[in-house]
Amino acid sequence: MTFSLIARCAETGRFGVAVTSSSIAVASRCGRWAKAGVGAVATQNITDPALGQLGLDLLAEGYGAEAVLRSLVAARPFAEFRQLAVVDVNGATASYSGIKSLGLYKEQHGKDGVACGNLLANDSIPKAMITSFERTAGKHLGERLLGALAAGLDAGGETEPVRSAGLYVVDRFVWPVIDLRVDWHDEPIAELDRLFAEYFPQMDAYIQRAVDPTQAPGYK
Repeated sequence: MTFSLIARCAETGRFGVAVTSSSIAVASRCGRWAKAGVGAVATQNITDPALGQLGLDLLAEGYGAEAVLRSLVAARPFAEFRQLAVVDVNGATASYSGIKSLGLYKEQHGKDGVACGNLLANDSIPKAMITSFERTAGKHLGERLLGALAAGLDAGGETEPVRSAGLYVVDRFVWPVIDLRVDWHDEPIAELDRLFAEYFPQMDAYIQRAVDPTQAPGYK
């Protein structure tokens, strides 16, 4: 039903989530749990979005990835249906797949990130995502996450065609610097990449308008 990657950029401290699914509007449930200076959480499979916010709250209190994951598994009923992952402010990762995760499910940890999937076409998808992510160190986190999503699709993706996707990146602000969604599309990852290509060249200008509009292009 879903494959995703949550990650930290060690150079900038950014955190982000990239996710895709055969289900509609996956990013609204699974792709919004990242906070600047805190970390990121993935909550998917039979999703309980409350676990995403709870995970961020625990990370903000200073708990590490493993401790947060243990708390999430114990916090609410039906843990056996959940697939969860955490990356903390230091880049440490932790993940969990309940025994009632759907179909073929798999997790893969890498430097500063963790990929998870369920209903996978094969068990190579999370590894392909992490390999892509690590190979693109030095690029913007948004680019790296998008590339990893495409690598997961190229490696086989889900057993069903993916229909929705999202990209969410936080920097040093209380708002996300990237929050792009494709809620229903025949090729959602390609469409997400197209949106990113349109948005990314304008991103810094939108940030500048918030920080100091007197120095923003068109608003001086």
